[in-house]
Amino acid sequence: MGTDFAAVARLLANPARSAVVNALMEGQALTVGELARIAEVRVSTISEHLSQLLDGGLVEAVTAGRHRYYRLANPEVADALEAFSRICPDTPVRSLRQSIADRSLRQARLCYDHVAGVLGVTLLDQMRTLGWLASGSGPDFDVTEPGAQALAGIGIDLPGCQRARRNFARPCLDWSERRPHLAGALGAAIASALLDREWLRRAGTGRGVEVTAKGQRGLCGTFGIDMP
Repeated sequence: MGTDFAAVARLLANPARSAVVNALMEGQALTVGELARIAEVRVSTISEHLSQLLDGGLVEAVTAGRHRYYRLANPEVADALEAFSRICPDTPVRSLRQSIADRSLRQARLCYDHVAGVLGVTLLDQMRTLGWLASGSGPDFDVTEPGAQALAGIGIDLPGCQRARRNFARPCLDWSERRPHLAGALGAAIASALLDREWLRRAGTGRGVEVTAKGQRGLCGTFGIDMP
């Protein structure tokens, strides 16, 4: 018995399907039409690609009213794609706009539902430095008592994170920084809290996020992070 890497590789080898999963890495569910525009193909063509991604277990479809949306099948798929991206070449930069977008992604972005890039790595480093997180017996971090109090202060439902049917607080090696950021249910809850408090806002329609003026004050006061 072995692992059939070729099965997943065949799914990702097509540029349109690769564009789909890359777009869904921002954590939002998208329609067929939105994905067709992103992949720059016709709706009938993207429907065929989505069918293959569904059969391969990389995406799932959800229905809301008359609309049908697609998203990554689960957080494990997002983690695997983030890990895979570390051995993939960078997309060639052919314009100033692409160069600016690339720098923005490396600075701060969403890796599915948690914060990545320089900001994500810095958040994890600082939480460990402050003694909020400690190495556990397994791959997940443990939250200390000071950490639990501090995270509750920004609205984190720690018991809810611990009950979630996914990894709790797992390090995820960042593809651009080559150091870990925080993934799992706790990483997702922190990202959600930063967005809800408007410390972060989405930068356009992609995975990038940017720190607001309110966020600069909040990140400094809560985490001791001076983020431009």
